[in-house]
Amino acid sequence: MAEVHIAIIGAGPAAFYAAEYLLKSGAVVSMFELLPTPYGLVRGGVAPDHQKIKSVTKVYDRIAANPNFRYYGNVEFGRDLLHEDLPNYFHAVIYATGAQSDRHMNIPGEDLPGSHAATEFVAWYNGHPFYRDSKFDLSVKAAAVIGNGNVAMDVARILERTPEELAATDIADYALEALSHSQIETVYILGRRGPAQAAYTTPEIKELGELAAAEVIVSPQDAEIDPLSAELIQSGADRTMIGNVEAIRRYAAHEPEGKPRKIVMRFLVSPLRLIGTDHVEGIEIVKNRLVASDDGSLRPKSTGETEILPVGLVFRSIGYKGTGLPGVPFNERDGVIPNAAGRVVAQDLQIITGEYVTGWIKRGPSGIIGTNKPDSVETATNLLKDVNAGRSWHPANPHPEAVEALLETRAVDYVTYADWRALDADEVARGKALGRPRLKFTSIEEMLAAIRERRQQPTAGD
Repeated sequence: MAEVHIAIIGAGPAAFYAAEYLLKSGAVVSMFELLPTPYGLVRGGVAPDHQKIKSVTKVYDRIAANPNFRYYGNVEFGRDLLHEDLPNYFHAVIYATGAQSDRHMNIPGEDLPGSHAATEFVAWYNGHPFYRDSKFDLSVKAAAVIGNGNVAMDVARILERTPEELAATDIADYALEALSHSQIETVYILGRRGPAQAAYTTPEIKELGELAAAEVIVSPQDAEIDPLSAELIQSGADRTMIGNVEAIRRYAAHEPEGKPRKIVMRFLVSPLRLIGTDHVEGIEIVKNRLVASDDGSLRPKSTGETEILPVGLVFRSIGYKGTGLPGVPFNERDGVIPNAAGRVVAQDLQIITGEYVTGWIKRGPSGIIGTNKPDSVETATNLLKDVNAGRSWHPANPHPEAVEALLETRAVDYVTYADWRALDADEVARGKALGRPRLKFTSIEEMLAAIRERRQQPTAGD
Protein backbone atom coordinates (compact mmCIF):
# COMPACT_ATOMS: atom_id res chain seq x y z
CA MET A 1 0.00 0.00 0.00
CA ALA A 2 3.04 2.27 -0.35
CA GLU A 3 1.24 4.32 -3.01
CA VAL A 4 -1.37 5.55 -0.49
CA HIS A 5 -0.43 8.96 0.94
CA ILE A 6 -2.27 10.21 4.04
CA ALA A 7 -2.02 13.68 5.60
CA ILE A 8 -2.38 14.18 9.34
CA ILE A 9 -2.98 17.72 10.62
CA GLY A 10 -1.62 17.97 14.17
CA ALA A 11 1.20 16.19 15.99
CA GLY A 12 -0.13 15.19 19.40
CA PRO A 13 -0.71 11.67 20.77
CA ALA A 14 -3.84 11.01 18.66
CA ALA A 15 -1.93 12.00 15.52
CA PHE A 16 0.96 9.65 16.27
CA TYR A 17 -1.30 6.70 17.14
CA ALA A 18 -3.16 7.18 13.87
CA ALA A 19 0.15 7.38 12.02
CA GLU A 20 1.34 4.17 13.67
CA TYR A 21 -1.68 2.21 12.47
CA LEU A 22 -1.49 3.64 8.93
CA LEU A 23 2.24 2.99 8.62
CA LYS A 24 1.76 -0.65 9.61
CA SER A 25 -0.61 -0.95 6.65
CA GLY A 26 2.12 0.31 4.31
CA ALA A 27 0.74 3.81 3.81
CA VAL A 28 2.92 6.90 3.52
CA VAL A 29 2.11 9.46 6.23
CA SER A 30 2.86 13.19 6.16
CA MET A 31 2.21 14.95 9.48
CA PHE A 32 1.79 18.74 9.62
CA GLU A 33 2.11 20.81 12.79
CA LEU A 34 1.68 24.53 13.41
CA LEU A 35 4.62 24.67 15.86
CA PRO A 36 8.14 23.52 15.02
CA THR A 37 7.86 21.03 17.91
CA PRO A 38 5.67 17.89 17.98
CA TYR A 39 3.80 16.06 20.78
CA GLY A 40 0.91 18.51 21.39
CA LEU A 41 -0.20 18.61 25.03
CA VAL A 42 2.47 16.10 26.05
CA ARG A 43 4.91 18.97 25.58
CA GLY A 44 2.59 21.92 26.16
CA GLY A 45 0.04 20.56 28.63
CA VAL A 46 1.52 17.85 30.86
CA ALA A 47 2.77 19.47 34.06
CA PRO A 48 6.55 20.02 34.20
CA ASP A 49 6.78 18.02 37.44
CA HIS A 50 5.32 14.97 35.69
CA GLN A 51 8.37 13.87 33.72
CA LYS A 52 7.41 10.19 33.79
CA ILE A 53 4.24 10.88 31.79
CA LYS A 54 6.30 12.72 29.16
CA SER A 55 8.40 9.59 28.53
CA VAL A 56 5.59 8.41 26.21
CA THR A 57 7.33 10.52 23.53
CA LYS A 58 9.82 7.65 23.09
CA VAL A 59 6.95 5.71 21.50
CA TYR A 60 6.30 8.59 19.09
CA ASP A 61 9.99 8.73 18.18
CA ARG A 62 9.85 5.04 17.21
CA ILE A 63 6.77 5.70 15.06
CA ALA A 64 8.54 8.63 13.38
CA ALA A 65 11.54 6.42 12.55
CA ASN A 66 9.48 4.58 9.93
CA PRO A 67 10.88 5.48 6.46
CA ASN A 68 7.33 6.14 5.20
CA PHE A 69 6.80 8.88 7.81
CA ARG A 70 7.36 12.60 7.16
CA TYR A 71 7.06 15.44 9.65
CA TYR A 72 6.51 19.03 8.61
CA GLY A 73 6.63 21.37 11.59
CA ASN A 74 6.12 25.14 11.44
CA VAL A 75 3.37 24.67 8.83
CA GLU A 76 0.07 26.46 9.33
CA PHE A 77 -2.98 24.71 7.91
CA GLY A 78 -5.08 27.27 6.06
CA ARG A 79 -2.08 29.43 5.16
CA ASP A 80 0.97 27.31 4.25
CA LEU A 81 -1.07 24.22 3.39
CA LEU A 82 -4.62 24.88 2.17
CA HIS A 83 -7.73 22.75 2.51
CA GLU A 84 -8.09 22.78 -1.28
CA ASP A 85 -4.50 21.50 -1.68
CA LEU A 86 -5.22 18.21 0.06
CA PRO A 87 -6.97 16.23 -2.74
CA ASN A 88 -4.06 17.01 -5.11
CA TYR A 89 -1.44 15.33 -2.88
CA PHE A 90 -3.22 12.90 -0.57
CA HIS A 91 -5.72 10.08 -0.67
CA ALA A 92 -7.20 11.26 2.65
CA VAL A 93 -6.59 13.54 5.61
CA ILE A 94 -6.98 13.05 9.38
CA TYR A 95 -7.52 16.14 11.50
CA ALA A 96 -5.91 15.68 14.92
CA THR A 97 -5.68 19.26 16.19
CA GLY A 98 -6.90 18.65 19.74
CA ALA A 99 -8.67 21.29 21.81
CA GLN A 100 -6.66 24.49 22.05
CA SER A 101 -9.10 26.93 23.67
CA ASP A 102 -11.09 26.88 26.92
CA ARG A 103 -14.65 27.08 28.18
CA HIS A 104 -15.93 30.23 29.87
CA MET A 105 -17.81 30.52 33.17
CA ASN A 106 -20.13 33.23 31.75
CA ILE A 107 -20.38 35.14 35.02
CA PRO A 108 -20.06 38.89 35.76
CA GLY A 109 -16.47 40.08 36.17
CA GLU A 110 -14.96 37.19 34.23
CA ASP A 111 -13.10 39.64 31.96
CA LEU A 112 -11.44 41.55 34.81
CA PRO A 113 -7.62 41.65 34.86
CA GLY A 114 -6.51 38.79 37.09
CA SER A 115 -9.10 36.39 35.64
CA HIS A 116 -7.49 33.79 33.36
CA ALA A 117 -8.08 30.49 31.64
CA ALA A 118 -6.12 27.68 33.27
CA THR A 119 -5.18 26.61 29.74
CA GLU A 120 -3.32 29.92 29.30
CA PHE A 121 -1.40 29.47 32.55
CA VAL A 122 -0.52 25.87 31.69
CA ALA A 123 0.73 26.86 28.23
CA TRP A 124 2.73 29.74 29.79
CA TYR A 125 4.58 27.65 32.35
CA ASN A 126 5.18 24.92 29.77
CA GLY A 127 6.91 27.33 27.39
CA HIS A 128 4.34 27.40 24.56
CA PRO A 129 5.57 30.09 22.13
CA PHE A 130 2.12 31.67 21.79
CA TYR A 131 1.84 32.22 25.56
CA ARG A 132 5.36 33.06 26.68
CA ASP A 133 4.46 36.76 27.01
CA SER A 134 1.36 36.18 29.15
CA LYS A 135 1.35 38.00 32.48
CA PHE A 136 -0.02 36.78 35.81
CA ASP A 137 -0.07 38.88 38.97
CA LEU A 138 1.71 36.61 41.42
CA SER A 139 2.05 39.41 43.98
CA VAL A 140 -1.43 38.68 45.40
CA LYS A 141 -1.88 36.66 48.60
CA ALA A 142 -4.66 34.34 47.44
CA ALA A 143 -5.83 32.70 44.22
CA ALA A 144 -8.81 30.57 43.24
CA VAL A 145 -8.90 27.68 40.78
CA ILE A 146 -12.39 26.88 39.47
CA GLY A 147 -12.75 23.21 38.62
CA ASN A 148 -12.02 19.75 39.95
CA GLY A 149 -10.12 18.05 37.15
CA ASN A 150 -6.46 17.13 36.77
CA VAL A 151 -5.64 20.49 35.15
CA ALA A 152 -7.01 22.30 38.20
CA MET A 153 -4.79 20.14 40.41
CA ASP A 154 -1.78 20.91 38.20
CA VAL A 155 -2.39 24.67 38.41
CA ALA A 156 -2.76 24.61 42.20
CA ARG A 157 0.32 22.43 42.60
CA ILE A 158 2.55 24.57 40.37
CA LEU A 159 1.38 27.73 42.17
CA GLU A 160 2.36 26.25 45.54
CA ARG A 161 5.60 24.47 44.69
CA THR A 162 8.81 25.95 46.09
CA PRO A 163 11.45 27.38 43.73
CA GLU A 164 13.64 24.38 44.59
CA GLU A 165 10.90 21.93 43.61
CA LEU A 166 10.23 23.76 40.34
CA ALA A 167 13.92 23.99 39.49
CA ALA A 168 14.05 20.18 39.21
CA THR A 169 11.52 20.25 36.33
CA ASP A 170 11.50 21.41 32.70
CA ILE A 171 9.26 24.40 33.48
CA ALA A 172 9.96 27.40 31.22
CA ASP A 173 12.83 29.50 32.59
CA TYR A 174 10.77 32.72 32.69
CA ALA A 175 7.98 30.91 34.58
CA LEU A 176 10.51 29.55 37.08
CA GLU A 177 11.78 33.07 37.67
CA ALA A 178 8.28 34.55 38.09
CA LEU A 179 7.00 31.77 40.35
CA SER A 180 10.15 31.98 42.48
CA HIS A 181 8.99 35.46 43.54
CA SER A 182 5.31 34.54 43.98
CA GLN A 183 3.59 35.96 47.06
CA ILE A 184 0.63 33.57 46.87
CA GLU A 185 0.02 31.90 50.22
CA THR A 186 -3.44 30.40 49.73
CA VAL A 187 -4.98 28.64 46.74
CA TYR A 188 -8.67 27.77 46.85
CA ILE A 189 -9.82 24.89 44.65
CA LEU A 190 -13.56 25.22 44.04
CA GLY A 191 -15.71 22.32 42.83
CA ARG A 192 -19.42 22.62 42.09
CA ARG A 193 -20.14 19.04 43.12
CA GLY A 194 -18.90 16.82 45.94
CA PRO A 195 -15.68 14.82 46.49
CA ALA A 196 -17.28 11.72 44.95
CA GLN A 197 -17.96 13.52 41.66
CA ALA A 198 -14.51 15.10 41.25
CA ALA A 199 -12.95 14.52 37.83
CA TYR A 200 -9.31 14.36 38.97
CA THR A 201 -7.51 11.05 39.35
CA THR A 202 -6.48 9.67 42.74
CA PRO A 203 -2.71 10.08 42.16
CA GLU A 204 -3.29 13.78 41.35
CA ILE A 205 -5.23 14.51 44.55
CA LYS A 206 -2.72 12.57 46.64
CA GLU A 207 0.18 14.49 45.11
CA LEU A 208 -1.15 17.75 46.57
CA GLY A 209 -0.34 16.38 50.01
CA GLU A 210 3.33 15.85 49.15
CA LEU A 211 4.34 19.48 48.58
CA ALA A 212 7.29 20.78 50.58
CA ALA A 213 5.80 24.07 51.74
CA ALA A 214 2.03 23.69 51.29
CA GLU A 215 -0.63 21.65 53.04
CA VAL A 216 -4.12 20.69 51.96
CA ILE A 217 -7.02 21.95 54.06
CA VAL A 218 -10.43 20.27 53.85
CA SER A 219 -13.17 21.02 56.38
CA PRO A 220 -15.16 18.07 57.81
CA GLN A 221 -18.27 19.53 56.13
CA ASP A 222 -16.60 19.51 52.71
CA ALA A 223 -15.55 15.89 53.21
CA GLU A 224 -19.13 14.76 53.80
CA ILE A 225 -20.59 12.42 51.17
CA ASP A 226 -24.24 12.55 50.09
CA PRO A 227 -26.34 9.36 50.54
CA LEU A 228 -26.52 8.49 46.82
CA SER A 229 -22.74 8.76 46.41
CA ALA A 230 -22.27 6.77 49.62
CA GLU A 231 -24.28 3.93 48.04
CA LEU A 232 -22.00 3.96 44.98
CA ILE A 233 -18.91 3.90 47.18
CA GLN A 234 -20.35 1.03 49.21
CA SER A 235 -20.89 -0.99 46.02
CA GLY A 236 -17.18 -0.74 45.18
CA ALA A 237 -17.96 -0.19 41.49
CA ASP A 238 -15.89 2.95 40.93
CA ARG A 239 -12.34 2.55 42.24
CA THR A 240 -11.35 6.12 41.31
CA MET A 241 -14.29 7.54 43.25
CA ILE A 242 -13.37 5.43 46.28
CA GLY A 243 -9.70 6.52 46.11
CA ASN A 244 -10.64 10.19 45.70
CA VAL A 245 -13.06 10.17 48.63
CA GLU A 246 -10.57 8.36 50.87
CA ALA A 247 -7.91 10.98 50.04
CA ILE A 248 -10.27 13.87 50.88
CA ARG A 249 -11.28 12.21 54.15
CA ARG A 250 -7.62 11.85 55.12
CA TYR A 251 -7.02 15.54 54.45
CA ALA A 252 -10.06 16.46 56.56
CA ALA A 253 -8.84 14.32 59.47
CA HIS A 254 -5.23 15.51 59.23
CA GLU A 255 -3.86 17.89 61.84
CA PRO A 256 -2.37 21.08 60.31
CA GLU A 257 1.42 20.97 60.03
CA GLY A 258 1.95 24.71 60.01
CA LYS A 259 3.40 24.90 56.50
CA PRO A 260 3.52 28.47 55.14
CA ARG A 261 1.21 27.84 52.18
CA LYS A 262 -2.28 26.39 52.03
CA ILE A 263 -4.40 24.65 49.41
CA VAL A 264 -8.01 24.93 50.57
CA MET A 265 -10.37 22.50 48.85
CA ARG A 266 -14.03 23.51 48.75
CA PHE A 267 -16.80 21.33 47.38
CA LEU A 268 -20.42 22.01 46.43
CA VAL A 269 -19.77 25.65 45.55
CA SER A 270 -20.20 27.53 42.26
CA PRO A 271 -18.84 30.94 41.24
CA LEU A 272 -21.47 33.67 40.92
CA ARG A 273 -19.32 36.68 40.02
CA LEU A 274 -15.82 38.08 40.22
CA ILE A 275 -15.56 41.26 42.26
CA GLY A 276 -13.29 44.22 41.58
CA THR A 277 -12.91 47.49 39.71
CA ASP A 278 -9.53 47.51 37.95
CA HIS A 279 -8.63 43.91 38.79
CA VAL A 280 -9.98 40.87 40.62
CA GLU A 281 -10.36 41.48 44.34
CA GLY A 282 -12.69 38.64 45.28
CA ILE A 283 -15.01 35.91 44.10
CA GLU A 284 -18.59 35.39 45.24
CA ILE A 285 -19.58 31.73 45.48
CA VAL A 286 -22.87 30.01 46.24
CA LYS A 287 -23.31 26.81 48.20
CA ASN A 288 -24.86 23.90 46.31
CA ARG A 289 -26.62 20.68 47.17
CA LEU A 290 -26.75 17.59 44.97
CA VAL A 291 -29.99 16.47 43.39
CA ALA A 292 -30.67 13.43 41.21
CA SER A 293 -31.49 14.28 37.59
CA ASP A 294 -33.74 12.26 35.28
CA ASP A 295 -30.80 10.20 34.01
CA GLY A 296 -29.75 9.31 37.57
CA SER A 297 -26.69 11.56 37.66
CA LEU A 298 -26.17 13.98 40.55
CA ARG A 299 -26.37 17.66 39.64
CA PRO A 300 -25.55 20.72 41.76
CA LYS A 301 -28.44 22.97 42.73
CA SER A 302 -27.98 26.36 44.36
CA THR A 303 -29.06 26.76 47.98
CA GLY A 304 -28.93 30.55 47.73
CA GLU A 305 -26.33 30.72 50.52
CA THR A 306 -23.42 32.89 49.32
CA GLU A 307 -19.91 33.75 50.47
CA ILE A 308 -17.10 36.00 49.26
CA LEU A 309 -13.49 34.79 49.11
CA PRO A 310 -10.80 37.52 49.00
CA VAL A 311 -8.65 36.50 46.02
CA GLY A 312 -6.64 38.54 43.54
CA LEU A 313 -6.18 35.86 40.89
CA VAL A 314 -8.67 33.42 39.38
CA PHE A 315 -8.07 30.51 37.00
CA ARG A 316 -11.07 28.86 35.35
CA SER A 317 -10.39 25.19 34.70
CA ILE A 318 -13.73 23.93 33.47
CA GLY A 319 -12.62 22.26 30.26
CA TYR A 320 -10.68 22.56 27.03
CA LYS A 321 -12.56 23.31 23.82
CA GLY A 322 -11.68 22.70 20.19
CA THR A 323 -11.47 25.39 17.52
CA GLY A 324 -12.47 25.13 13.87
CA LEU A 325 -10.22 24.71 10.85
CA PRO A 326 -10.53 26.58 7.53
CA GLY A 327 -12.84 24.70 5.16
CA VAL A 328 -13.70 21.95 7.65
CA PRO A 329 -17.16 21.43 9.23
CA PHE A 330 -17.27 22.38 12.91
CA ASN A 331 -19.73 22.03 15.77
CA GLU A 332 -19.36 25.30 17.70
CA ARG A 333 -21.43 24.19 20.68
CA ASP A 334 -19.42 21.05 21.40
CA GLY A 335 -16.11 22.28 20.01
CA VAL A 336 -15.61 19.23 17.76
CA ILE A 337 -15.50 18.33 14.08
CA PRO A 338 -18.79 16.45 13.46
CA ASN A 339 -18.13 12.85 12.54
CA ALA A 340 -19.41 9.30 12.41
CA ALA A 341 -16.80 6.97 13.94
CA GLY A 342 -14.04 9.29 12.70
CA ARG A 343 -15.50 10.01 9.26
CA VAL A 344 -16.15 13.76 8.94
CA VAL A 345 -19.78 14.56 8.16
CA ALA A 346 -21.41 17.63 6.64
CA GLN A 347 -24.30 19.60 8.12
CA ASP A 348 -26.76 17.17 6.53
CA LEU A 349 -24.83 14.29 8.21
CA GLN A 350 -23.58 13.01 4.84
CA ILE A 351 -20.03 11.58 5.04
CA ILE A 352 -17.44 13.76 3.31
CA THR A 353 -15.07 11.76 1.12
CA GLY A 354 -11.41 11.79 2.16
CA GLU A 355 -11.76 13.61 5.51
CA TYR A 356 -11.36 12.04 8.96
CA VAL A 357 -10.82 13.15 12.53
CA THR A 358 -9.32 11.77 15.75
CA GLY A 359 -8.53 12.77 19.33
CA TRP A 360 -10.13 15.57 21.31
CA ILE A 361 -11.27 17.40 18.16
CA LYS A 362 -13.23 14.20 17.37
CA ARG A 363 -14.73 13.28 20.74
CA GLY A 364 -14.21 16.31 22.99
CA PRO A 365 -11.60 16.80 25.74
CA SER A 366 -11.95 13.55 27.65
CA GLY A 367 -9.70 10.70 28.72
CA ILE A 368 -5.97 10.38 29.25
CA ILE A 369 -3.13 10.10 26.71
CA GLY A 370 -3.73 6.38 26.21
CA THR A 371 -7.43 6.96 25.43
CA ASN A 372 -6.33 8.37 22.09
CA LYS A 373 -4.97 5.04 20.86
CA PRO A 374 -8.23 3.08 20.37
CA ASP A 375 -9.84 6.32 19.19
CA SER A 376 -7.19 6.73 16.48
CA VAL A 377 -7.28 3.06 15.52
CA GLU A 378 -11.03 3.36 14.91
CA THR A 379 -10.51 6.36 12.62
CA ALA A 380 -7.54 4.86 10.76
CA THR A 381 -9.35 1.54 10.29
CA ASN A 382 -12.34 3.26 8.71
CA LEU A 383 -10.07 5.38 6.54
CA LEU A 384 -8.28 2.30 5.16
CA LYS A 385 -11.60 0.53 4.55
CA ASP A 386 -12.76 3.51 2.52
CA VAL A 387 -9.51 3.77 0.56
CA ASN A 388 -9.63 0.06 -0.30
CA ALA A 389 -13.25 0.47 -1.42
CA GLY A 390 -12.30 3.40 -3.68
CA ARG A 391 -13.99 5.98 -1.46
CA SER A 392 -11.05 8.36 -1.31
CA TRP A 393 -9.41 11.22 -3.15
CA HIS A 394 -7.41 10.43 -6.28
CA PRO A 395 -4.40 12.76 -6.08
CA ALA A 396 -2.35 13.71 -9.12
CA ASN A 397 0.85 14.06 -7.02
CA PRO A 398 0.65 11.54 -4.14
CA HIS A 399 4.29 11.89 -3.05
CA PRO A 400 6.03 13.68 -0.16
CA GLU A 401 8.48 15.24 -2.64
CA ALA A 402 5.59 17.01 -4.37
CA VAL A 403 4.34 18.34 -1.01
CA GLU A 404 7.82 19.61 -0.17
CA ALA A 405 8.04 21.35 -3.55
CA LEU A 406 4.68 23.02 -2.82
CA LEU A 407 5.85 24.24 0.60
CA GLU A 408 9.10 25.53 -0.89
CA THR A 409 7.27 27.51 -3.59
CA ARG A 410 5.35 29.16 -0.71
CA ALA A 411 8.61 29.93 1.12
CA VAL A 412 7.63 27.81 4.13
CA ASP A 413 10.58 27.13 6.43
CA TYR A 414 9.29 23.71 7.47
CA VAL A 415 10.91 21.64 10.19
CA THR A 416 11.68 17.95 9.65
CA TYR A 417 11.73 15.28 12.35
CA ALA A 418 15.52 15.21 12.13
CA ASP A 419 15.48 18.96 12.78
CA TRP A 420 13.26 18.38 15.82
CA ARG A 421 15.53 15.65 17.20
CA ALA A 422 18.48 18.04 16.94
CA LEU A 423 16.50 20.76 18.72
CA ASP A 424 15.46 18.24 21.35
CA ALA A 425 19.12 17.32 21.95
CA ASP A 426 19.96 21.02 22.33
CA GLU A 427 17.22 21.51 24.93
CA VAL A 428 18.38 18.50 26.93
CA ALA A 429 22.00 19.67 26.80
CA ARG A 430 20.99 23.17 27.93
CA GLY A 431 19.03 21.69 30.82
CA LYS A 432 21.81 19.31 31.84
CA ALA A 433 24.16 22.26 32.28
CA LEU A 434 21.71 23.60 34.89
CA GLY A 435 20.89 20.26 36.51
CA ARG A 436 17.42 20.22 34.93
CA PRO A 437 15.70 17.70 32.56
CA ARG A 438 15.73 20.24 29.72
CA LEU A 439 15.68 23.98 29.09
CA LYS A 440 13.07 24.64 26.43
CA PHE A 441 13.27 27.04 23.54
CA THR A 442 10.13 29.14 23.99
CA SER A 443 10.03 31.26 20.84
CA ILE A 444 9.62 30.04 17.29
CA GLU A 445 12.39 32.41 16.13
CA GLU A 446 14.81 30.86 18.64
CA MET A 447 13.82 27.37 17.57
CA LEU A 448 14.30 28.07 13.87
CA ALA A 449 17.62 29.83 14.49
CA ALA A 450 18.91 26.83 16.46
CA ILE A 451 17.70 24.45 13.74
CA ARG A 452 19.37 26.48 10.97
CA GLU A 453 22.61 26.47 12.91
CA ARG A 454 22.41 22.70 13.28
CA ARG A 455 21.73 22.25 9.56
CA GLN A 456 24.93 24.11 8.72
CA GLN A 457 27.07 21.91 10.95
CA PRO A 458 28.99 19.17 9.11
CA THR A 459 27.73 15.65 9.69
CA ALA A 460 29.94 12.68 10.48
CA GLY A 461 31.92 11.61 7.44
CA ASP A 462 31.90 15.05 5.78
